[in-house]
Amino acid sequence: MATVELTFSALPAHVRTARLVATAIARRTGVDESMLDEVRLAVGEACSRAVEAHRAHCPGEPIRIELRDDSGRFEVTVSDSAPSEEIKQEQPLDLGMLSDSFMSDFGIAVIEGLADDVEVYPTPKGTNIRMSWPAAVSNSGTGTGTGTGTAAF
Repeated sequence: MATVELTFSALPAHVRTARLVATAIARRTGVDESMLDEVRLAVGEACSRAVEAHRAHCPGEPIRIELRDDSGRFEVTVSDSAPSEEIKQEQPLDLGMLSDSFMSDFGIAVIEGLADDVEVYPTPKGTNIRMSWPAAVSNSGTGTGTGTGTAAF
């Protein structure tokens, strides 16, 4: 399982970079070409809502993205440090039970429509959005081996 971690400051311009990195890694891990737009848009939506939350609550804190290929899945987790005022639990939400205001404020409905699997973990210390898509399992040495990379911008 390979993992790439990105951290970036809460600036809208960095969302584009995060989308490009996620799309490149998705392609490299074997996500079908027809799904790459969904990856790009879902990651962009999750990062945009994190930037908005950080700018309102903690502009000096970085946003964190973890991208990994794990057992035939490409998984992206976007984590912010902005407190969630609606939900005070540290377990995945049942997305069907969310209020309309929560869904619209965070763009979760858009993300749910784009990603194959979505889990949202809001806590008083921030929100984690985990999204995943099917990826080809490859033994060709094209980057699906083990390793970790970290970048900050």
